[in-house]
Amino acid sequence: MNKQELIETINRKKSFLCVGLDSDISKIPSHLLSFQDPIFEFNKAIIDATLPYAVAYKPNLAFYESLGWKGLKSLEKTVAYIRLKKEKVFLIADAKRGDIGNTSKQYALSFFGNIDERLNYDAVTVAPYMGEDSVSPFLSFKNKWVVLLALTSNKGADDFQLLTSNGKRLFEHVLESSKKWGNDQQMMYVVGATKAEMLGNIRKIVPDNFLLIPGVGAQGGSLDAVVKYGMNNDCGLLVNASRSIIYASNNTDFAKRAGQEAAAIQKEMARYL
Repeated sequence: MNKQELIETINRKKSFLCVGLDSDISKIPSHLLSFQDPIFEFNKAIIDATLPYAVAYKPNLAFYESLGWKGLKSLEKTVAYIRLKKEKVFLIADAKRGDIGNTSKQYALSFFGNIDERLNYDAVTVAPYMGEDSVSPFLSFKNKWVVLLALTSNKGADDFQLLTSNGKRLFEHVLESSKKWGNDQQMMYVVGATKAEMLGNIRKIVPDNFLLIPGVGAQGGSLDAVVKYGMNNDCGLLVNASRSIIYASNNTDFAKRAGQEAAAIQKEMARYL
């Protein structure tokens, strides 16, 4: 999905909601554990319930990799299930990769170069702190996106990302340097909703890039503040909600409740759009 297709999807659905599939085997409803693949059954139900309201999905690979090959199979089936839907959505691998060039090339191939197109993602999250050669292999694929970590929503972000050097904070150096590596047609940035007050300054550096905003919902970020400081003429936002949607209930009504939560967020987003 290229940038124009993403913008058209946002405008058509009146939504910039990304649903995070942080599917934890210890948190999914217990009645699903009797299925052969509980994680896939959970994801499938969540996707069916939220698809009318979401423009993107973001599986967090840690929750699948931690389960070994069974978890990776659940992830593969989830990706294929999303791709088989008639309604096209933006699919982000939340993997936070980044290594020396030849290793990053292999990572990029694993997300973008699968021989089975159904298993390829539109975007992958990448850590920028090893520099340009660790990011550029991901940028070599047509209509694929790097989602670069800029200013994250976790408490530990303050340890390094806000350190000042030559009058600029480290995340600002990342934003300015990375603009030389790729453009707004292929690069997005992660900015935590809990850092929404900094979005104004971030928009001065990257006015046209999409921003992936986690932290709305369970982490307490404000959608109103994100929109106020972060939205541009193309919307320019993908706001991720994970726990507040997928764990809205741990009973047999979990999918229905997830759909209701997603619908409520979409309704608010439609007003902003």
